[in-house]
Parts: sequence; C-alpha cells; structure tokens
Amino acid sequence: MLKIIIISLIYIFSFSNLSAEIVNKIEIVGNKRVSAETVKIYGDLKINKNYSDKDLNLILENLYSTNFFEDIRAEVSNGVLKINLTEYPIINQLIILGEPSNKYREEIKKVIKSKEKDSFIKSNISSDIETIKSLYSSLGFNFTNVKSKIKKTNKNRLDLVFEIEKGEVTRITKISFIGDKKIKDKRLRDIIASEEYKFWKFISRNTKFNQNLLNLDIRLLTNYYKSMGYYDVNISSNSAEIKKSGNVELIYSIDSGKRYSISKIITNADQVFDKNIFYSLNKNYKKIIGTYYSPFKVKKLLEEIDELIENNNLQFVEHNVEEIIEGDSITIKFNIFEGQRVLVERINILGNNITNESVIRGELLIDEGDPFTDLGLEKSISKIKSRNIFKNVSSKVIDGSSPDLKTIEIEVVEQPTGEISAGAGIGTSGGSFAFTVKENNWLGEGKRVSFDMAVDAESIAGTVNYTDPNYDLLGNELNYYVSSKSNDKPDRGFENSIISAGISTAFEQYRDIYTNLGISAAYDDLRTDNTASASLKKQSGDFTELTASYGFRYDKRNRAFMPTNGSIISFQQSLPLYADKSFIDNSFSVSSYKTLNENVIGAGKFIVSAINGLNDEDVRISKRKTLSSSRLRGFEKGKVGPVDGLDHVGGNYSAAVNLEASMPNLLPDSTNTDIAFFLDFGNVWGVDYDDTIDDSNKWRSSTGVAASWISPLGPMTFILSTNISKASTDETEGFNFNLGTTF
Repeated sequence: MLKIIIISLIYIFSFSNLSAEIVNKIEIVGNKRVSAETVKIYGDLKINKNYSDKDLNLILENLYSTNFFEDIRAEVSNGVLKINLTEYPIINQLIILGEPSNKYREEIKKVIKSKEKDSFIKSNISSDIETIKSLYSSLGFNFTNVKSKIKKTNKNRLDLVFEIEKGEVTRITKISFIGDKKIKDKRLRDIIASEEYKFWKFISRNTKFNQNLLNLDIRLLTNYYKSMGYYDVNISSNSAEIKKSGNVELIYSIDSGKRYSISKIITNADQVFDKNIFYSLNKNYKKIIGTYYSPFKVKKLLEEIDELIENNNLQFVEHNVEEIIEGDSITIKFNIFEGQRVLVERINILGNNITNESVIRGELLIDEGDPFTDLGLEKSISKIKSRNIFKNVSSKVIDGSSPDLKTIEIEVVEQPTGEISAGAGIGTSGGSFAFTVKENNWLGEGKRVSFDMAVDAESIAGTVNYTDPNYDLLGNELNYYVSSKSNDKPDRGFENSIISAGISTAFEQYRDIYTNLGISAAYDDLRTDNTASASLKKQSGDFTELTASYGFRYDKRNRAFMPTNGSIISFQQSLPLYADKSFIDNSFSVSSYKTLNENVIGAGKFIVSAINGLNDEDVRISKRKTLSSSRLRGFEKGKVGPVDGLDHVGGNYSAAVNLEASMPNLLPDSTNTDIAFFLDFGNVWGVDYDDTIDDSNKWRSSTGVAASWISPLGPMTFILSTNISKASTDETEGFNFNLGTTF
C-alpha cells in the first residue's frame, strides 16, 4: 500500500512539472503595429509566474479578444514565454460606392463592424454585407445587392470597398384584412404602422415595405386583439404579394377566435413568504373579475405584485403567470416563489457602436452586485426596447467566477433613429400644414432633438425641442424648448408675435399618477386692429413674463390610443414669477370611457378653465379663454362668448361637457366609416377689462352626428349638428368637415 502511495505522489509531481513552468523571461515576436508593452498588458503577461496550459489558453483568449491579431501562438520553453504574433492588416480607407447620399454613407460606416484604421477581419465582411442590406431594407430597398472588394496599398494596409446596387423601392400599394376579423378594417388600419402608398406620401417611411414593419404590424394587431379579450387570436398567414410593378400588397389573415372574460384570479405564494403581504391584491382582483381578458390588465397586476415585493424588501423573488382556459373564461394564477440566491457579477454591453453605454445602463433595473432574477432582467430588456432606438435587444446569462455569481451579456443592434414627417389638412375652418424633423438618439446620448413647424389660417409656429428621457439616470424626463409663434386673429381683434423658451420635467409620482413641473419665459408683442374698441386698443403693447407651472394627471384608461374603458383626470396651474401683467391660470378636466356593448362605446368629458389677473390687472386679449371646435360642435371656432364691438374676445372662464356614443359597427365594413352621436354643452364667459361688456354667461348646447371616413385622399371627418341653445352673439355652424393626410 505504501508503495502505491509513493508511486502516485511521484506521478502527480512529475505531471505538475510537465504542465506548468516558472517564466523568468518573455519574448514577443511578430508585432509591428502593437507594442510589446501593450501585448503584455492585454495578455496579462508576467515574469516569475508559474504558467500552466490553462494559463496559456487564457493568454490566447485575451489577445484574440483585442481583434489585433490574426494568429497567435504561445509556448513556454526553458523558462521563456514565447508569444508569436501575426497582426491583422489595417483598413486604410472604407469606401462606399453606389450610394450618392453622404448621410447614408456615414450611417453605413457607423453600423458595420469594419472601421477605418481598425483591423481588417475577413470574417466580419459577410456580417457587414447583411447589415448593409438590412439597413436598405428598412428604407424600402428590399432587393439590394452588395459586393466587397479589397485593394491592398502595402503589405499591412488595405482599402475596403463596398459596392452597392440599391435597386428600386418596394412600396405598399394595398393593405387587406381577411378572415374572422370581428373588427372593422378602418380600426385595424389605425392600429398598424404600415400605410398604403399614395403619390403625395413622399416622406413617410411606412409606405415602403420592409420585414421589420411587417413584424411590427403583426405585434400591434395581436396586442390589440388580446386587449379586447381575444386571447387565442392568430395572425396566421400574413403575406406580401409582389406585383409585376415590383410593389407589394399586404394581406393579413386574422382568426380572432373566442372572446374570453376573467372568471378567477389566484395568488399562489410560496410558503416561505408571509401570505398577508399579498392579501391587499384581492381588492384589485375584484375590479377585474368579470371583465374581458387583457394582457395589459395582467401587466398592471404584476406591477402591483412588484410594488409589494419592493415595499417589503423581499429579495431573490420570482413570479410567473398561468392562464388557464375553461370554456369562454380564463383563470389567472400568479405563482410567487423564491429564486436562486445568485448575484450579478458583471453586465457586458455589446453592439453599441453609436449609442453611449450609459444610455443602455440607465434603463437597467438590475446592476452589478444586485440579486439576479429572470424577472429583473426581462423588465430591463423591455425598458431598453421601449427607447425605440435599437432594431433588436437580446440578452444572455453565463456563469460567473463562482457558483453564486452570474454575468449578463446584453447585445443591441443599432438602427437609423432620424425621422421626417409632414401632414396637411383642409376643412371648413381653413387649411393647415405641419412638418417635423426629429433625431431620437442625438450624438449617441439617447437624447431627442426635434424641430416642429405648424401653419394654419390664423397662425404660424416653430419649435425646437431638446429632451433627455432619463435625466441624470433618475428616470425623469427633462425637456428644453425654444418657440416662436405669430397669430393673426381678425375675428378677435388682434395680432401678436410670441417668443418663448422653457424647461420642464415629467415623471410618474405614484402608480398611474403623473406630475409635470415647468418654468418658461415669454415675450409677447401684441397689436390690436384699427377696428377694435377703445378699451381693447389699450391692451396693445410689449409684455414680458416668467411663469412657473405644475400639473397632475391620474390615468386609468385601458390604453392611451383609442381607449374603450377607464378614465383620465388632470389639473394644471400656471403662476407668475415675474410678469408685466400678472395672472393665475387654472384648468381641470375629466374624461371617462365605457364599453356598453360590442356596438356602443360611451364617452363623457368635462373641462373647466379660468384665468384671472392679480393685483387688479386685466387679462390681455391673447390669453383669454375660448373653446375649440371639438369641445363645442355646431359653433364656429372662436365665435362663442363675450363680444366687444365686432370682435369675439373670449372670456376669463370656459367650460364644456361632451357626451358621445361611438358606434363602430353601425355601417358595413366596406364603407370604411365610423359613426358617433354627440351632445355638447359649453360656456365662455367673463370680461374683466370693461364692465360695460356683457359677460355672456350662458350655457350653449348642440347635438348631432359625426362621421369618420377613410377616403382615398386620407381620413375625413364630417359633423352635422343642430343647436339646442345659444347666445344671440354666437355664430353657429351646422356642417363641418376636415380632411387630413400625411406625406
């Protein structure tokens, strides 16, 4: 037995000597561009260290990761660590042929892996070609051909050339919906992002076919149907039919399936947790049980669970959802359990060639050193995606340096983030035009910069906005703006030019409660018409003011776009910090929505607004209150309320109540028309600058029908109304129409 032990020890000692050796000298050969000292740093090469085969493999791994070297050999012999290197050649110039636009040439250089003055890695070329094709596909060029060529300038340098044949733009000429839709085509067209091409739509990207847009449409349709309770909806066979012209007809085949209601909600918490922690959820469950299923309702309940977990300082907690179908109802089961006790060792961000790493890390809900949960990672990825500056975001979890540690790798795929949009409208109130240029990832910092211009019959306005969506990594939005607006309002007896600038922030204070704060400075050059009354002419002049504002919004709508249930309540107040004519401005509004049945969606809205001068000051004409045509239908825009001579001057107060019943299924699907019946009440009253003018404190009312039609030129709205009550000075409008389109 003793002999066996001695032989074993001799074998182990001999094997250790064979597989490891003390290094007392380092030799680096073949490096021309990269210094020996740099190689030592990247490879973590040290003398007087015992190097095993594992250590040599780690050296190779470290040096290959630099992308400096095409071939690396490492060996230890007689105490000398020899590193033999073959360097990659350098890309001297990156040349893009076939693309006349410098903007897109620069965009290509940003998104591909190959870079000027970097190493030429042959394996990156095929990836770069696919990236270029993908970029052009997103612009509607779906048959782009890309070739690469290499021009050697010397032994270690070369020019990399990409030759591009874009081909023709593939346009969407027709969009069709077939199958058991249950929802009218008009509404479905509102939901998807794709648009049919018209000759005037020369700016819109959404008329150009690309696979990403198609996938987005499917996602939007699926989410919408599920939010309506169609849990089993299947967009089973969308197809892009290529016509002889090279354009595309999109066909979406929809099987909506059954409409499910929520019959029961269960909390299945692990025994390690105090079940009383989650008892308060039952109150929210009762509000949802009996209503139609919606993933957004489930999401809100999960947010409630997350809040309870956070408030009770529970760590390593995971949860998932089981949705059990029984007939035409669904039982929702929340499983809450203790996950693995694992910490995040490191988070690596990959693929961000343009976007600063801090932008991505600022959206993460987990950080290095935090408890690792799949839930935290999933929510972090969702937040990054919601920034809409990446084409794709994916994650991978790998083992850390010990069993209780994990490393997270998050890879993003960049995409173009600039936008140009334009729209125009014409109607009984006159014409309008709007134009916007926007960059959603300014200088790779995740900031938004935009320029907006709007023109109508009475005004022209331009605004530059700079928005930081995640200021100082606090999750709060910070917006700066500069604006100029000129108004010519002959029916109200004045014209003015306003230059203003401001800063504001908005954030979610509590669940569904949003706060906004702002401060702004404005200069108002106000001039009254020659026909204005003497008291009105006294208001002419130049006015400067510095104003602070704040507001709250409580939003319980089932969705912001075309809500069918829920309500939203808001309050806003502006106060002067300095003003030539001081004032206080208040507004309060409530909107409530209710689906009465599949054919009727009810809505009730109320708004009241007031502006009053301080220190016995009068409110100038340009700040007085009016009601928009959408708040009081059946009356001409701005021609309700107090009258000074021939001018409708607005009031110190305005209020409106709107009751509406929308009937989306009243007319056949082929008409592309929705019908709604309405009953409106409104009042504009109060004159503080002249006691001799009637304050016109009288409730006006009207009723009628509104039709919304998707015409070949764009969406058109028609309003037929009759007045129930009015003031003698009001000017009525029995018919109103508006045509709008985008370019």
